[in-house]
Parts: sequence; C-alpha cells; structure tokens
Amino acid sequence: MGRKKHPVQDTDVDLSVSEPKRSAAGLPSLSETLPHAMAHMGPSRAWKTLTAVNQKDGFDCMSCAWPDPPERKAAEFCENGAKAIGWEAEPLRIPTEFWAGNPLASLESRSEYWLGQQGRLVEPVYKAAGADHYAPISWEEAFGIIANELNTLDDPSEATFYTSGRTSNEAAFLYQLFVRAFGTNNLPDCSNMCHESTGVAMGETIGVGKSAITYTDFAKSDLIIIMGQNPGTCHPRMLTALEEAKLAGASIVAVNPLPEAGLINFRNPQRVRGIVGKGTDLADQFLQIRLAGDMALLQALSKRVLDAERAAPGSVLDRTFIDEHCQGFVGFAAHLATLQERDVLAATGLRSTEIDELADRYIHADKVIITWAMGLTQHKKAVSTIKEIINLLLLRGNIGKPGAGPSPIRGHSNVQGDRTMGIWEKMPPRFLDALQDEFGFDPPRKAGVDSVDSIRGMRDGRIKVLIALGGNLVHAISDTSVAEQAVRKTRLSVQISTKLNRSHVVVGEQALILPTLGRTEIDRQDGIEQFVTVEDTVCAVHRSAGTLEPIATDVLSEVAIVSRLAEAVLDHKVPVDWPGLRRNYDTIRDHISHVVLGFDDFNARIRERDGFVLPHGPRDSRTFPTPTGKAVFSVNDLETIEIPAGRLLLQTVRSHDQFNTTTYSMNDRYRGIKKGRMVLLVNPEDLAGLGFQDGAYVDVHSEADDGVDRVLRQLRLVAYPSARGCATAYYPEANVLVPLDSTAEGSNTPVSKSVIIRLEPAAAPVFEAAAGQGHRP
Repeated sequence: MGRKKHPVQDTDVDLSVSEPKRSAAGLPSLSETLPHAMAHMGPSRAWKTLTAVNQKDGFDCMSCAWPDPPERKAAEFCENGAKAIGWEAEPLRIPTEFWAGNPLASLESRSEYWLGQQGRLVEPVYKAAGADHYAPISWEEAFGIIANELNTLDDPSEATFYTSGRTSNEAAFLYQLFVRAFGTNNLPDCSNMCHESTGVAMGETIGVGKSAITYTDFAKSDLIIIMGQNPGTCHPRMLTALEEAKLAGASIVAVNPLPEAGLINFRNPQRVRGIVGKGTDLADQFLQIRLAGDMALLQALSKRVLDAERAAPGSVLDRTFIDEHCQGFVGFAAHLATLQERDVLAATGLRSTEIDELADRYIHADKVIITWAMGLTQHKKAVSTIKEIINLLLLRGNIGKPGAGPSPIRGHSNVQGDRTMGIWEKMPPRFLDALQDEFGFDPPRKAGVDSVDSIRGMRDGRIKVLIALGGNLVHAISDTSVAEQAVRKTRLSVQISTKLNRSHVVVGEQALILPTLGRTEIDRQDGIEQFVTVEDTVCAVHRSAGTLEPIATDVLSEVAIVSRLAEAVLDHKVPVDWPGLRRNYDTIRDHISHVVLGFDDFNARIRERDGFVLPHGPRDSRTFPTPTGKAVFSVNDLETIEIPAGRLLLQTVRSHDQFNTTTYSMNDRYRGIKKGRMVLLVNPEDLAGLGFQDGAYVDVHSEADDGVDRVLRQLRLVAYPSARGCATAYYPEANVLVPLDSTAEGSNTPVSKSVIIRLEPAAAPVFEAAAGQGHRP
C-alpha cells in the first residue's frame, strides 16, 4: 500500500508568537509553496497540476473565486491555491480498515486539521442507526437508503439540500433540478453565510447582486478602496491586480481593523523586484476602523461629498448621471444632513482628518472602485452598509464606466456560479417558469430555507434529512453547539465530499459519506472525458478540466452522484433523462442555455478559448433592472453598537494557511502565529486596561440578548496592533461564540464580525499530541 503518512499534530502544544509581517508573498511564499507541493504530491504530480491550474485549457483552482487575467502567466496560482491543490491532489487514501478502527467518538475528538490530513475518501460508507462507526457500502445501497428516507417524509420540505461553492455549474444545475423535482426549494448554500448581504443590498439598489467591474478595470482605476478584506490571505492573486493598478497610477486605501501584510507591501514572486527588491507598497492610506464602523464612515464620506458640492456647485456631483439614472437623491441628501460627526467618530474610532483625507481622494478621482468581503457582510447592519457603498459610488457616477464600480470579492471558486444556476431558496418566478417550460413539471413556488433556517429547522424537528453537496455546514455555521445538536436530531445526514471534515463526524441517526472527484481529476463518463464550467467573481464563465487520473475507480463525479440520486429518489416522477445528462455534460449545458439568462449557445461559447462574460446591465450600459429601471439612493439609519465597560467586540477571521474551514497547517505566517490557532488578538492598551498580560490564557464568553453563556475556553492572549476595543479569533473555532439568532437584517447572515465578549482568566491548557494514519497507493 505504500508508505505511511507522517504523524499529524492537531493541538497548540508548540504555539509560538512573533511580530506580524509587513509584506506578503516574495521569497517566503516561494519557499512555502514549492516544497509543500512536492511533499504532498511528488514532483511529477505537482508539475502536472500546477502548470494546468487556472490555465485556459486546464482546471479552475478550487480555492477562491478571483478572476483570471486575459493573458495567463506560466504560474497562474498563489501560495494558498497551491496548498488547496496539494490538499486535494495528494495521493493519500483513507483505507477500508480506517473505518473499523476509528469509531465516531474517536473521530469527534480530532481537530479539523487532523481530519483533513487523513487522505481522500475513496468508497461510500454508512453509519447505521445505533452504530458507532462507519462501514463500507455499495453505491446502490447508499442511493437506496437516501431514496427510502426521502420518500417516506411527510413533506419534501422536511429535507434540506446544502451546497458548497466549489460545485460546478453543471452539478449545481442538476442538483437544483433534482431538489425542485423532489418538491422543495430548501437549497441553502455557503453564500448564506458570506455574501448574502451583498446580494440583497446590490439587488435592491442597482438590480444585480454581482460585481459591476471586470478584471481589467483595476488597472484603469484612479482610486481603489478596499474594505473589510484581507487579499494577502483570502485571495492572494488579487495583489497582482492591485500592483498593476498601483503601477498604472491608482491610489489604494485600506479600511480594516487589522493591518494586513498584503495591503502594506506586496513582493510579487513573479517579478524580480518582488524577490530581491523591496516589492510594491500598496496602500497609500490605512484607516484602522473599529468593527461595525464602516457604515458610519461611508455616510461621513458621502456627507463630505455633498458638502463639497454645496461649496462649489456643479463641480463635484455627477448631476447628469444622477438625474438620468438614479432615484431617491433628495431624500438621501436630506437624511445625511442630520449626520453628527461625533457619532461617526465614536463608531469608527477614526479622526476627522483621516476621513477628510479619504473624502478628498474620492472627490478628486474620476474612476473609483470600492471592493469588500466578509468584513462588511457579517454585521447586523451589513445590508445597509453595502447600500451606503452604492450611495457613495452613485454620487459621482462611479458605476457603468471603465475603472469604476462596486466589486464584492467572492470566496469559494464557484459560489457565484452556483447561485446563477439556481442554488437559492428564493429563485425568482422567471427562473422557475423557464425550468417548468424546459422539463415539463411545475417546480415549487414557496420559498425554501437558507443555511441558518436549516439549522433552526433541524433543531426544532421540522427538518429530518440533511444532504450536503460538498462543504462543511456544521463547522461553517454559527453557534457550533446548537448546530451540532441540530444535525444529531436528523434521521439521515449525507455528505458528498472529497475529504473528511467535521460534518462527517457530527451526524444524524443514520449517516452516509459519498466520495466524489475533485477539480484536479479527469472526469470520464462512458469512457469519454467531460469538462465542467465555473463563474468567477466578475461574471466570467470558463471551462475546467482535471488532468490527474481519479484517486480510485469507485469515486464518482458530482454530476454522476446527483443524477443517480435523482433516478433512485424520483423513479420517473418527472420527464428528465438523468442517465443522458450524466453521459454527456453538453446535454446539461444545452438545458442551461434554455433556462438561465446569459447562457445562450452555451456549448459553443464555452469552447472559445477565453470563455465569455455574462451580461450585466449596470456595468455594460448603465441600465438598472430595479422596479423603476433606475439605481436607488437609499436612506439607512445609523446604529452603533454599545459595548459595556470591560468588554470587547470580537470578529472571526481565517488564518493564512486556511481556506474556509479547511486548514493546511497550524500557522498564520503574516500575523506571526505558528503551530497554533487557539489565540485571541487584542490591542496591548486594551489588554492593560482589562488587567491582562500578553501570553496569558483566558476563557472567552460572548454576551448576547438571549442570556446563553457561550464560551470558548483557554485562548492565549496575543498583544496585537488591532483597532482599540476590538478582538480577533480564528474561524471556525470561534463560531461557538456567535448566536444562531444573531443575523444580519435582511440577509440572515450570521453576525460573526461583531460579537460582544468578556474575558475571564484561565489556566494554561495541558496538551496531548495526536498522530494520524493513512496510506499512499
């Protein structure tokens, strides 16, 4: 079977802390990337994958949704992308004997990191009711178990069908087709936990919940404002686009509670100056804002723009754009006239001069991009905050022209494409009508449940079956203990996955794990190689085809799993040729072209070398598909979070060696954290004020209106240059502190970036190292 995997440490026993870095990438990135790839995949396998990732004839990286440039470099990947590839393409397999030797109680005690290091899933396994471990099972038996459970429900909506953002367009389209044919719109996905606030805000103001720029717009911009975002860790290839913009003359402003290394200085590993030179300084201005202060800052900026217009009429606002393309300006301007500077400064922790400087930059820039990520979307007032971004951009016509526009940066690689394909609990009537016309059945019209409401439904006994196409819902969602208890109350939980994660060990009365192919692998159906497609964060659609032989012969593609599941469950209930769809993915794309707007002649256009970009009215022609046909200035009441004395406001973040809930190592190089994750980053002045010392251990309690004492124990305090009054802990470990019912207004997204916490002294933990097992074929 080959050599054993090295032991895997999954505790913080060797935790060490050093000064945070002030530059990203460069030689340290190279020294991390190539040895990591070689160690996990071997030279031949590493070469085959890394030379194909993000290439026009290769496969799309399963990591972030950052778009590809028109002209690709030979190495079109970043450090974290290479680690994601190594994590999936490593030829380590979980052997059959693993399941008998690892009962669920043992697996539950392991960390997320340990679970992911055990190797690829290569056979379906089943935990029967009353059993304490998984055991191998045939595909036919697995589908039969699922069909029996689904078809004995009293109502189709007693099941919920989760989807991860790594799912291809083709698999996502089939999945929603199956679910709606089954009779429910319960289609939660990872968008519910990240950019749902963006979709709601932009949908209500400009009519489209997607980025209104293209990749090339960055280099055409005069000013790029980056809010609540850490590109150096979460989407490192963005740093290249920012460097291109900076070298072309753009100014860059970072707005964040933490100084992020990538926005300070970027050492591009594909440029000589990035390896042996000083790199490129990116941010011209850094506003270290307090958590949840972004809405106040944006309103203050808009008020300064309006004041400048009053001082010099006709010279600041884009009156032509406002008059022709917008509505609600008068009410918006009147509302901001009442904004008090003292409230802004209290909410933001900034000085008026800092806000003045950014306002001056905005007023004197002709083309402005504002880009953001989950630092803005996971607050109670997230939807209103993003509406204020739109307000600010509308004032000077910064939508629908080159180099300007709102640019939400999506996380997972095809999370935007999944939504386009119908993975949403509230798809509009036009989509459902087109689905009915194409397939000859009437899809359900009642709105389904999102991710948070799925957990509530399982908790309350209304939802009895959970099926997840990828992802790690139980560890990604808020209120970990509630989520785990909810899943354990189901009759059946099913995970379709490449590798083990927490959701495989926190299970229902019965549980199934179904192994699936990864992005890196060749997908053959009836001996013919297939390809899939994805949509990136700027609405570009392109093909993706793996280059490696499948990890094992018994592993199915997501398309094959969904289509066979539909056959077993529906049994000719709807007139869909499920076998034909999986035999030839062109057939799926033909159906997509008839149902989904913008995908006309899909099969021909996707075979063009560059793929194609979906239409976007606000970006392409300044047409806004809102009820009135105009962009909307919105009025949003400013609310600030009252933090009691002796308390801090917590945000959860990812480490550098992490993507979503997957951890590639226990290190966070840029923040100076090594071999550990159970830390709490706090400003040193706040530590002193609270009576704690750097390096001490604390129990962290969240204080919510429901009175429940949620606690994360034995975190090491790290004195860190963060905004005053704010603290930072790692996701998903700190999800236990976020109440399930604490969600953003209008989007129901967990409020993971503004949790009131108190610290209690704790003893240092006693560690016990653990070792993992696995075998290489």
